[in-house]
This record gives sequence, C-alpha cells and structure tokens, in this order.
Amino acid sequence: MTQTTDLRPDARRLFDAAVTAADPALAVRRQLALTPLPQATGRTVLIAVGKAAPAMLAEALRHVSGPHEALAVTHHENTMPVPGARVLNAGHPVPDAAGAAAGQAVMELLDGCGPEDQVIALISGGGSSLLPAPVAGMTLADKAAVNQVLLSGGLDIVLMNLVRQQLSQLKGGGFLRRAAPAPVTAFILSDVIGDDLRAIASGPTVGPIGTAAEAREMLEAHGLWDKLPVAAQEALAAARAPEPVPEATNIMVGSNGQSVAAMADVARAEGWDVRVSDRPLVGDVDAAAQEVLALMAPVKAPTALLFGGETTVILRGDGRGGRNQELALRVALAAPDLGQDWLFLSGGTDGRDGPTDAAGGGG
Repeated sequence: MTQTTDLRPDARRLFDAAVTAADPALAVRRQLALTPLPQATGRTVLIAVGKAAPAMLAEALRHVSGPHEALAVTHHENTMPVPGARVLNAGHPVPDAAGAAAGQAVMELLDGCGPEDQVIALISGGGSSLLPAPVAGMTLADKAAVNQVLLSGGLDIVLMNLVRQQLSQLKGGGFLRRAAPAPVTAFILSDVIGDDLRAIASGPTVGPIGTAAEAREMLEAHGLWDKLPVAAQEALAAARAPEPVPEATNIMVGSNGQSVAAMADVARAEGWDVRVSDRPLVGDVDAAAQEVLALMAPVKAPTALLFGGETTVILRGDGRGGRNQELALRVALAAPDLGQDWLFLSGGTDGRDGPTDAAGGGG
C-alpha cells in the first residue's frame, strides 16, 4: 500500500538503541566498573581481536596500571589508532596474508608470557577470520578456501566455527595453551545467538565446540566435505583428541539479547505496543522472511515487532551475500497489503552486513 506515515525515523531510533547497547567501549567500561582488572606482579598483556577490537582495547587501557603491552587485530575497514598499542589489520570474512601475520604476532606475544604476567583478552565477532593461524600442513590459501566453502554453504556460525577450531592453532582454546602458564581473563562481546562462548570468534579462550570427527560428519551431511581443499580434509582426518584447555576467566560484556531489550525499552517509552519474538530469528534467510511475515499480518498499529537473531544465506551465481539486506528485500517483496503503514528494518549492530559496505537494509 502507499505509505502515508514516514516510519523510518522511528525504526532508526530503535536500531540506534540496539547499537548503543552493543557499543564495545561502553560494554567494557560497564563491566570494569563491576569487576576491575586484576593486578599482575609482572606485565599485563592485552590482546584484542575482532571487529570491535580497537574500541574495546582503548577502553581497557584506561584501566591498566603498571607495565603492559597491547595489541589489537581488526579488519581493514575498521582500523583506528589506539594510543599505547599496536593495531594490526586483517581480512574479513576471508582470511588474508595480513591476518596470518597478525596471528603470528599474537602467538609470539602469548609465547613470551610467564607465570608472573597476566593476559587480558578482549574478544568480539570476526575473530575467526582475522586470526587464521593454520595448523601444520595447511597454508593460508587452504584456510581461505575453507572459509569460502563455509560462508557459501548456508551454515550457522556455530557449525562454521566447529570446523574452524579444528584447523587453527589459536581457536578452540589454542589461545590459552599458548598463554600458559600466565592466567587469562577474557571480556567477550557476543555476536552469537545463545551466547555460546565456544562459538564467538571460534572460542580462543574456551574449549572447542566439538571434535574433528564431528566436524567431518557435519560437513558430509551438508554436502561440503568434497568441496574442501585436500589439506583441510587430511588435517581433519588426522586430528587427534585435543589436549585439555587451561582454565580462564571468561566474562560476557554484551549480547544480542541486550540490544533487543534496549530497543524494547525505547519503544515502550515512546508509547508503542511492544512485541518481542519469543525465539531468535535464525536459519535460512528465506524461512526467516516467512516467519517475519507471518507475525506481521495480525499486528495492529502502533506496534513495534522486535526480533533478534542471525540468519544465513546460500550464495548463488555472483552474489556477495549480506543477510540483513536480503532479509529486508524478501520481506518487502512478499509482504501483503496490511491495510496500514509499516516498515521493516534489518541491520547488524556491528555495522557490517557480510562483505558489503552496509549495515543492513529496510523496506
């Protein structure tokens, strides 16, 4: 129908509230006000990895005293200087040579830690691609090929990271093994539905999601095993049971659920009838669009229908991806005439929708 009311400012205010709730610097600041950083007898080594790495590290450094060393690894488009720290850029979502160099820098920094030092890890989404650190027998090209298979295969982030962990020296607790015997405290900004810490950035400071055998079984079930490079197949087939992972203190500082709650608070304050979906919007983007449409039909204005989640897409032809943009397009094209004004917005709170220059889309 012809829209008579411009709902875009309303949708943008709600989305901005979600982004603010996920603000990495504010998340770290709130947490450190509750749990100050422990004091080390030696150095404090701060390593931030992910899309939010520079902002998280800059905030954490404000709370550090005594001798310290700091390193951030983030994607090329998100780089920013952090006073007192090295900032390295790397490819996302497909690993590149800069990521391999960054992974080596992280491992060297961890290898130099002793029992008198402490390691502060600041983890956010994107870390899986930013620190490839392939296992013996695999090249960076192999890792990039694996990532491309996973990204185009319609897998959710947990299944993708199940595989990535088995092919990395840092993921699935590998970070902790390199840091030992230094104690590790991790502050984690979740980009995973359900907040499984093993899946966020492929769980560098927690144990693995599963085994190499389980990763292979999953890949075969999804018709992806034969698409992997031979080196990856051999690494998964030869992998032994992982060694125990040293203990760490892992603290989640932000999540998708917190962003949804922030949207709901703003909408209620503005007088909207707020309805929050009781389950996350996950899975294939086409099915997710149908779920949204089914819930839109019986809604009467003024209502704010809120979802949190993370969908997946299967790339076809020369498509680039961008699940939020595709979801918005599918809803806009298939939405029936509801007899009232409506607007749908789908965006990523990290400001990036797949390998595109947009955070999402609306219609």
